[in-house]
Amino acid sequence: MSLYLEQIRQLVALQHVDDAIHAVKTELKTAPQEVEELSRRFAVQEEQRNRVLDKLQHLKEQQKRLDVDIEDDSARIKKSKSKLMQVGNTREYQAMVREMDNMERQNRSREEERVALQEERNIQENNLKEVDETWTSLKAELEVKQANLAERLAEADGKLGELEKTRSVTGSEVPAPVLSRYEFIRRRLEHPVIVPVDNGVCAGCHIAIPPQVFIELQRGQQILSCPNCQRLIYWDRHFQDPEAEAAGQAKAAPTQTFFEDTVGAADADKE
Repeated sequence: MSLYLEQIRQLVALQHVDDAIHAVKTELKTAPQEVEELSRRFAVQEEQRNRVLDKLQHLKEQQKRLDVDIEDDSARIKKSKSKLMQVGNTREYQAMVREMDNMERQNRSREEERVALQEERNIQENNLKEVDETWTSLKAELEVKQANLAERLAEADGKLGELEKTRSVTGSEVPAPVLSRYEFIRRRLEHPVIVPVDNGVCAGCHIAIPPQVFIELQRGQQILSCPNCQRLIYWDRHFQDPEAEAAGQAKAAPTQTFFEDTVGAADADKE
Protein backbone atom coordinates (compact mmCIF):
# COMPACT_ATOMS: atom_id res chain seq x y z
CA MET A 1 0.00 0.00 0.00
CA SER A 2 1.34 3.42 -0.95
CA LEU A 3 2.07 6.04 1.69
CA TYR A 4 -0.89 8.10 0.46
CA LEU A 5 -3.34 5.20 0.75
CA GLU A 6 -1.94 4.26 4.15
CA GLN A 7 -2.58 7.74 5.46
CA ILE A 8 -6.08 7.78 3.97
CA ARG A 9 -6.75 4.43 5.64
CA GLN A 10 -5.55 5.83 8.96
CA LEU A 11 -7.82 8.85 8.60
CA VAL A 12 -10.83 6.74 7.67
CA ALA A 13 -10.14 4.51 10.70
CA LEU A 14 -10.08 7.62 12.88
CA GLN A 15 -13.26 8.84 11.24
CA HIS A 16 -15.01 5.57 12.12
CA VAL A 17 -14.13 6.08 15.78
CA ASP A 18 -15.40 9.65 15.55
CA ASP A 19 -18.58 8.33 13.93
CA ALA A 20 -19.18 6.18 17.00
CA ILE A 21 -18.37 9.08 19.32
CA HIS A 22 -20.76 11.29 17.38
CA ALA A 23 -23.52 8.69 17.75
CA VAL A 24 -22.97 8.41 21.51
CA LYS A 25 -22.92 12.18 21.98
CA THR A 26 -26.13 12.38 19.97
CA GLU A 27 -27.64 9.80 22.31
CA LEU A 28 -26.55 11.84 25.34
CA LYS A 29 -28.22 14.89 23.83
CA THR A 30 -31.39 13.37 22.42
CA ALA A 31 -32.27 10.96 25.26
CA PRO A 32 -33.23 13.75 27.70
CA GLN A 33 -34.89 15.65 24.85
CA GLU A 34 -37.04 12.62 24.04
CA VAL A 35 -38.20 12.41 27.65
CA GLU A 36 -38.80 16.16 27.73
CA GLU A 37 -40.85 16.07 24.53
CA LEU A 38 -42.86 13.09 25.78
CA SER A 39 -43.41 14.89 29.08
CA ARG A 40 -44.69 17.93 27.18
CA ARG A 41 -47.10 15.79 25.15
CA PHE A 42 -48.33 14.11 28.33
CA ALA A 43 -48.88 17.50 30.00
CA VAL A 44 -50.96 18.67 27.03
CA GLN A 45 -52.99 15.47 27.12
CA GLU A 46 -53.46 15.70 30.88
CA GLU A 47 -54.66 19.29 30.57
CA GLN A 48 -57.19 18.20 27.95
CA ARG A 49 -58.28 15.33 30.20
CA ASN A 50 -58.73 17.68 33.16
CA ARG A 51 -60.88 20.00 31.05
CA VAL A 52 -63.18 17.12 30.15
CA LEU A 53 -63.33 16.01 33.79
CA ASP A 54 -64.21 19.56 34.86
CA LYS A 55 -67.00 19.69 32.28
CA LEU A 56 -68.37 16.36 33.50
CA GLN A 57 -68.26 17.51 37.11
CA HIS A 58 -70.11 20.70 36.22
CA LEU A 59 -72.75 18.75 34.29
CA LYS A 60 -73.25 16.37 37.21
CA GLU A 61 -73.71 19.29 39.60
CA GLN A 62 -76.25 20.90 37.27
CA GLN A 63 -78.15 17.62 36.98
CA LYS A 64 -78.14 17.20 40.74
CA ARG A 65 -79.49 20.74 41.22
CA LEU A 66 -82.25 20.15 38.67
CA ASP A 67 -83.19 16.84 40.29
CA VAL A 68 -83.54 18.55 43.67
CA ASP A 69 -85.64 21.37 42.19
CA ILE A 70 -87.87 18.96 40.28
CA GLU A 71 -88.34 16.78 43.35
CA ASP A 72 -89.12 19.79 45.57
CA ASP A 73 -91.67 21.27 43.16
CA SER A 74 -93.26 17.86 42.55
CA ALA A 75 -93.73 17.48 46.29
CA ARG A 76 -95.21 20.98 46.50
CA ILE A 77 -97.59 20.27 43.60
CA LYS A 78 -98.73 17.05 45.24
CA LYS A 79 -99.28 18.84 48.52
CA SER A 80 -101.17 21.68 46.81
CA LYS A 81 -103.47 19.22 45.03
CA SER A 82 -104.37 17.58 48.29
CA LYS A 83 -105.26 20.96 49.76
CA LEU A 84 -107.14 22.16 46.68
CA MET A 85 -110.37 20.41 47.62
CA GLN A 86 -110.33 22.08 51.02
CA VAL A 87 -110.20 25.64 49.64
CA GLY A 88 -113.18 27.67 50.84
CA ASN A 89 -113.40 30.40 48.18
CA THR A 90 -112.91 30.81 44.45
CA ARG A 91 -110.16 33.40 44.70
CA GLU A 92 -107.95 31.20 46.84
CA TYR A 93 -108.73 28.21 44.60
CA GLN A 94 -107.68 30.05 41.43
CA ALA A 95 -104.49 31.30 43.12
CA MET A 96 -103.49 27.76 44.05
CA VAL A 97 -104.25 26.51 40.53
CA ARG A 98 -102.07 29.22 38.99
CA GLU A 99 -99.27 28.36 41.40
CA MET A 100 -99.47 24.68 40.50
CA ASP A 101 -99.50 25.51 36.79
CA ASN A 102 -96.34 27.61 37.21
CA MET A 103 -94.58 24.84 39.11
CA GLU A 104 -95.58 22.26 36.49
CA ARG A 105 -94.30 24.49 33.67
CA GLN A 106 -91.03 25.00 35.53
CA ASN A 107 -90.67 21.27 36.04
CA ARG A 108 -91.32 20.58 32.35
CA SER A 109 -88.64 23.14 31.48
CA ARG A 110 -86.29 21.54 33.99
CA GLU A 111 -86.95 18.09 32.52
CA GLU A 112 -86.05 19.37 29.05
CA GLU A 113 -82.91 20.97 30.46
CA ARG A 114 -82.06 17.73 32.22
CA VAL A 115 -82.36 15.76 28.96
CA ALA A 116 -80.04 18.24 27.22
CA LEU A 117 -77.57 17.98 30.10
CA GLN A 118 -77.62 14.19 29.87
CA GLU A 119 -76.93 14.32 26.13
CA GLU A 120 -73.97 16.64 26.73
CA ARG A 121 -72.79 14.39 29.54
CA ASN A 122 -72.85 11.38 27.21
CA ILE A 123 -70.76 13.31 24.68
CA GLN A 124 -68.20 14.31 27.31
CA GLU A 125 -68.02 10.78 28.71
CA ASN A 126 -67.21 9.49 25.22
CA ASN A 127 -64.59 12.22 24.88
CA LEU A 128 -63.11 11.16 28.20
CA LYS A 129 -62.79 7.56 27.00
CA GLU A 130 -60.81 8.69 23.95
CA VAL A 131 -58.66 11.12 25.91
CA ASP A 132 -58.07 8.56 28.66
CA GLU A 133 -56.81 6.00 26.16
CA THR A 134 -54.10 8.35 24.89
CA TRP A 135 -53.43 9.70 28.39
CA THR A 136 -52.90 6.21 29.81
CA SER A 137 -50.61 5.21 26.94
CA LEU A 138 -48.48 8.36 27.24
CA LYS A 139 -48.32 8.04 31.02
CA ALA A 140 -47.02 4.47 30.81
CA GLU A 141 -44.51 5.37 28.09
CA LEU A 142 -43.28 8.40 30.04
CA GLU A 143 -42.81 6.38 33.23
CA VAL A 144 -40.73 3.80 31.36
CA LYS A 145 -38.58 6.40 29.62
CA GLN A 146 -38.04 8.34 32.83
CA ALA A 147 -37.02 5.15 34.62
CA ASN A 148 -34.63 4.17 31.81
CA LEU A 149 -33.14 7.62 31.21
CA ALA A 150 -30.49 7.41 33.93
CA GLU A 151 -29.48 3.94 32.72
CA ARG A 152 -29.26 5.12 29.09
CA LEU A 153 -27.13 8.11 30.04
CA ALA A 154 -24.83 6.03 32.24
CA GLU A 155 -24.38 3.47 29.46
CA ALA A 156 -23.67 6.19 26.91
CA ASP A 157 -21.16 7.83 29.24
CA GLY A 158 -19.39 4.50 29.64
CA LYS A 159 -19.26 3.97 25.88
CA LEU A 160 -17.96 7.48 25.37
CA GLY A 161 -15.12 6.90 27.81
CA GLU A 162 -14.07 3.72 26.00
CA LEU A 163 -14.31 5.38 22.60
CA GLU A 164 -12.17 8.30 23.73
CA LYS A 165 -9.47 5.80 24.71
CA THR A 166 -9.79 4.08 21.34
CA ARG A 167 -9.59 7.43 19.60
CA SER A 168 -6.40 8.29 21.44
CA VAL A 169 -4.79 5.07 20.22
CA THR A 170 -6.11 5.41 16.67
CA GLY A 171 -5.11 9.06 16.48
CA SER A 172 -1.58 8.29 17.63
CA GLU A 173 -1.08 6.19 14.49
CA VAL A 174 -1.79 9.17 12.23
CA PRO A 175 1.22 11.40 11.40
CA ALA A 176 1.11 14.62 13.42
CA PRO A 177 0.68 17.06 10.48
CA VAL A 178 -2.10 14.92 9.01
CA LEU A 179 -3.82 14.59 12.38
CA SER A 180 -3.47 18.33 12.96
CA ARG A 181 -5.21 19.07 9.68
CA TYR A 182 -7.95 16.55 10.50
CA GLU A 183 -8.55 18.10 13.93
CA PHE A 184 -8.52 21.59 12.44
CA ILE A 185 -11.37 20.64 10.10
CA ARG A 186 -13.18 18.70 12.83
CA ARG A 187 -13.35 21.78 15.03
CA ARG A 188 -14.83 23.92 12.26
CA LEU A 189 -17.13 21.66 10.26
CA GLU A 190 -20.06 19.44 11.02
CA HIS A 191 -19.41 15.71 11.22
CA PRO A 192 -17.80 13.97 9.27
CA VAL A 193 -14.26 15.17 8.42
CA ILE A 194 -13.13 12.79 5.67
CA VAL A 195 -15.53 11.47 3.04
CA PRO A 196 -15.34 9.46 -0.18
CA VAL A 197 -15.93 10.85 -3.65
CA ASP A 198 -18.15 8.72 -5.88
CA ASN A 199 -18.55 9.58 -9.56
CA GLY A 200 -17.01 12.95 -8.91
CA VAL A 201 -19.48 13.88 -6.15
CA CYS A 202 -18.36 14.65 -2.59
CA ALA A 203 -20.25 12.53 -0.06
CA GLY A 204 -20.01 15.34 2.49
CA CYS A 205 -21.72 18.21 0.68
CA HIS A 206 -23.15 16.18 -2.24
CA ILE A 207 -21.70 18.64 -4.74
CA ALA A 208 -19.57 17.64 -7.74
CA ILE A 209 -15.92 18.55 -7.36
CA PRO A 210 -14.09 20.25 -10.28
CA PRO A 211 -12.88 17.79 -12.95
CA GLN A 212 -9.21 18.70 -12.42
CA VAL A 213 -9.49 18.05 -8.69
CA PHE A 214 -11.15 14.70 -9.41
CA ILE A 215 -8.30 13.77 -11.74
CA GLU A 216 -5.75 14.65 -9.06
CA LEU A 217 -7.75 12.64 -6.52
CA GLN A 218 -7.70 9.56 -8.76
CA ARG A 219 -3.92 9.79 -9.07
CA GLY A 220 -3.66 9.28 -5.33
CA GLN A 221 -0.53 11.34 -4.79
CA GLN A 222 -1.61 13.86 -2.15
CA ILE A 223 -4.42 14.33 0.36
CA LEU A 224 -6.97 16.76 -1.06
CA SER A 225 -9.87 18.75 0.31
CA CYS A 226 -13.27 19.31 -1.27
CA PRO A 227 -13.27 22.85 -2.73
CA ASN A 228 -16.91 23.22 -1.68
CA CYS A 229 -17.10 21.99 1.94
CA GLN A 230 -13.37 21.78 2.76
CA ARG A 231 -13.66 18.21 4.05
CA LEU A 232 -10.84 15.79 3.33
CA ILE A 233 -11.72 13.54 0.41
CA TYR A 234 -10.56 10.27 -1.12
CA TRP A 235 -11.59 8.32 -4.20
CA ASP A 236 -13.85 5.48 -3.14
CA ARG A 237 -12.34 3.12 -5.72
CA HIS A 238 -8.97 3.28 -4.04
CA PHE A 239 -10.52 0.93 -1.49
CA GLN A 240 -12.47 -2.14 -2.49
CA ASP A 241 -14.05 -2.10 0.97
CA PRO A 242 -13.27 1.14 2.87
CA GLU A 243 -15.22 -0.07 5.89
CA ALA A 244 -13.11 -3.20 6.19
CA GLU A 245 -9.90 -1.30 5.56
CA ALA A 246 -10.72 1.20 8.26
CA ALA A 247 -11.67 -1.48 10.77
CA GLY A 248 -8.15 -2.92 10.82
CA GLN A 249 -5.33 -1.69 13.02
CA ALA A 250 -3.29 1.02 11.31
CA LYS A 251 0.41 0.37 10.90
CA ALA A 252 2.95 2.89 12.14
CA ALA A 253 3.05 5.59 9.47
CA PRO A 254 6.16 7.51 8.29
CA THR A 255 6.37 11.13 9.31
CA GLN A 256 6.19 12.29 5.68
CA THR A 257 2.79 13.67 4.59
CA PHE A 258 1.17 14.39 1.28
CA PHE A 259 -0.86 17.52 1.87
CA GLU A 260 -1.00 19.85 -1.04
CA ASP A 261 -0.65 22.84 1.26
CA THR A 262 2.15 22.36 3.79
CA VAL A 263 1.81 25.95 4.92
CA GLY A 264 -1.83 25.34 5.76
CA ALA A 265 -0.85 22.26 7.76
CA ALA A 266 1.68 24.27 9.70
CA ASP A 267 -0.96 26.90 10.43
CA ALA A 268 -3.26 24.15 11.62
CA ASP A 269 -0.57 23.04 14.09
CA LYS A 270 -0.63 26.52 15.56
CA GLU A 271 -4.37 26.35 15.89
